[in-house]
Amino acid sequence: MICENCKHRPAKVTVTQIQNGEQVQRHYCEVCAKNFHPFHLDFQQDPLSLHQLLSNWFGVPESKQVQQKPQPEAKTCSSCGWTFRQFLNQGKFGCAHCYESFHEQLPDVFKKLHNGNVKHVGKAPGTFGQTLQLKKQIEAIRTSMRTAIEIENFEEAARLRDEARSLEEQLHSGGENRDVH
Repeated sequence: MICENCKHRPAKVTVTQIQNGEQVQRHYCEVCAKNFHPFHLDFQQDPLSLHQLLSNWFGVPESKQVQQKPQPEAKTCSSCGWTFRQFLNQGKFGCAHCYESFHEQLPDVFKKLHNGNVKHVGKAPGTFGQTLQLKKQIEAIRTSMRTAIEIENFEEAARLRDEARSLEEQLHSGGENRDVH
């Protein structure tokens, strides 16, 4: 297939666009695709970095993004010499010491990476599960106790308070007494 733009070189890039609700495919050679407005890809760089791919999707060339913000003095890893910017561009660290060198910046990166979810929700190790289960049970009892107080059922609130205390003692003693409800 020949490039639709220059009509000379073989087409190696296919661009799919939606125009007026219909899917349209265009076929370009590497030279013409490089000049194609939404991409501005540099096909000489291998491999394509995630940063470059995302910046190309949004129609902003990578070089313009870097020039827009004045960069503070780059902190480097004392072991391998990598900068935090290199980590962001490559998506990986240069060595194990980079984690320590850039520990202050990592929470922000992880927060963005996980769409703001910084609390783990999922499975926990088996030994941790018993303690966690007791804590959740205590919290549920305390919630029920608050509800009982709101509706002025003080006898039930006192019973729930005693049950929560018993579970807290069990929690502090290592969870040995499991027959308390």
